[in-house]
Amino acid sequence: MVKQWLQKNLQGDPILWAIVLMFSLISVAVVYSATGTLAYKSREGNTEYFLLKHSSLIFMGLACMWAAHKINYRYYSRLSLVALVLSVPLLLFAFVWGSNINDASRWITIPVINQTFQPSDLAKLALISYLASMLAKVQLQVKDWRKTLVPMLIWTVAICALIALTNTSTAILLFATCMLLMFIGRVPFKYLMTVFFIVIIVGGGALAIGQRLGTAVSRVEAFLDKTETPFQLEQSYIAIATGGVVGKGPGNSDQRDILPHPYSDFIFAIIIEEYGLWGGAAVLFLYLALLYRGMVTVVNSTGAFGGLLSAGLSFSLVIQGMINMGVAVGLGPITGLPLPLLSMGGTSFIFTGISLGIILSVSRTDNEVTRAAVGAQDINAKIPVHA
Repeated sequence: MVKQWLQKNLQGDPILWAIVLMFSLISVAVVYSATGTLAYKSREGNTEYFLLKHSSLIFMGLACMWAAHKINYRYYSRLSLVALVLSVPLLLFAFVWGSNINDASRWITIPVINQTFQPSDLAKLALISYLASMLAKVQLQVKDWRKTLVPMLIWTVAICALIALTNTSTAILLFATCMLLMFIGRVPFKYLMTVFFIVIIVGGGALAIGQRLGTAVSRVEAFLDKTETPFQLEQSYIAIATGGVVGKGPGNSDQRDILPHPYSDFIFAIIIEEYGLWGGAAVLFLYLALLYRGMVTVVNSTGAFGGLLSAGLSFSLVIQGMINMGVAVGLGPITGLPLPLLSMGGTSFIFTGISLGIILSVSRTDNEVTRAAVGAQDINAKIPVHA
């Protein structure tokens, strides 16, 4: 009975569903532990407040994931341009009038519910979907630069530059994903280099007039400085070192009281401290499994758009996860990128859920096409042929 219900309501790649549910359970446990000090300072010790809030956001993300996977993924091709057009004024509004948190106004506060969201989350999803749609449409004309390069260049430059005004790391991540997607979409190398240099020039200008140039420069300098370790990274090292192989156990973290943002930017350090290297390896394995299942969806896709869409969204999520984990262990400059599916966040969980739902929609739709084709072959095989 349960199996039939799951097969009817949770369609698409079942392994991908299982991976997301495992991430959700881990996230609830780790965020509940990591927000202890935050709850003490801001909620008079009411740790259940953040537990309930985070759990409700995870539930909303899973609901959006379920809803997105029920929609035929081809409809997202039509919605991508609308979402891009909408994201431009939202990004500008956030830059000029957005809520300022940590010296960056990249958030817009939704009235009534008093919940913030980052327009860059919508812009990322829209740009990746748009590029996948454009690349799929021009596969036979990929060397025609007027039909391929110009529209993709305009939107990639515009969105990445607008995001760079308030969020350097997200802009760089999105730009890298777009370049990778265009490479997979067989855009000639000379066109890729054209996009690269134009985005670097325009994006650098946006960074210069934006809010994060000083922060970006200081973080890169701190990473290159071998004589001094930044405070956040030092505390992350302590968390990882004291966690050892098996960890201190769930809820027994000490560095959560000292490490800045242990529930978001440095949640991977808390995972290793409480669950040890085995826990960190398990999280890394889940991200690699997520990427693998995304690539399986790409391989099994019956259309170029579905394959490119799945590839772009999968790479975006997994690359962000790798960057966050790399920062926690000192492999890159400190960024403000959260760990997807694990860090405590706001509406980013909803957009992550939509992204995964779209990947599942590609898997579900293509599975239905394959089953229909196999069924047609079986029917034809049963029809007697008379000479």
